[in-house]
Amino acid sequence: MRLQLANFKKLMIILGFYACVSTASAAQITVSAAASLTNAFNDLAKAYQQQYPHDQVLLNFGASGSLLQQIQNGAPVDVFASADQETMNQAQVKKLVLAQDRFDFVNNTLVLITPKKTTLKVSSLKDLQQPGIKHIAIGNPAYTPAGRYAKAAMQQNQLWTKVQAKMVNVNNVRQALDYVANAAAEAGFVFATDAALMPDKVTVVTTVATSQPIRYPIARIATSKHPTEAAKFIAFVRSAKGQKILQKYGFQTAH
Repeated sequence: MRLQLANFKKLMIILGFYACVSTASAAQITVSAAASLTNAFNDLAKAYQQQYPHDQVLLNFGASGSLLQQIQNGAPVDVFASADQETMNQAQVKKLVLAQDRFDFVNNTLVLITPKKTTLKVSSLKDLQQPGIKHIAIGNPAYTPAGRYAKAAMQQNQLWTKVQAKMVNVNNVRQALDYVANAAAEAGFVFATDAALMPDKVTVVTTVATSQPIRYPIARIATSKHPTEAAKFIAFVRSAKGQKILQKYGFQTAH
């Protein structure tokens, strides 16, 4: 909780700075997006600003649950993109977003990865039980969608209690990727799009079956001070141009 509060304060300072330097004629859109969207949304923001030069896009990335807490605590966010339905459902229940302003825009898959140079033989979830695997990087299931999906998959395979002591909870899926890429963990769970960023450092062992498709929703925040621009950004993300950028990073179009 202290870490999340510190991140919230940091976000508020950043937003305050941008508010001071923004021009009166420019609309500033603050977009809070799941960590797994970092690279794609950086490109999306640049493309959006080229098309709409009078708008500015400020990006804030983190675990979906942490971002929701920031919004709930009053962070002036205009658009929220989550890596799972559950977090957006919570936002809707709390009336932070409205059903009519919510759209699914991409799909993803969960994968198990190991360091590229490992000597361990890992080909399935069951192999995580072997003694050589002492650390498994996982986004904290309490607030990271990837961690929640991974925990559910292991519970379904009756493995969670057997390997729980090996779990290294991290703040978001990108930290899990870094742990494995730097061999600080012998295995880890990330989204396929994350693993694709480091093919020279991690190996995708297997795609992890999930009980439901991993579908990302995006929504305008109900209290947005720039509702028109927020809706315009969401429309851009869902457009053919926006989808092409997302597909470049391995995301699949939501159906």
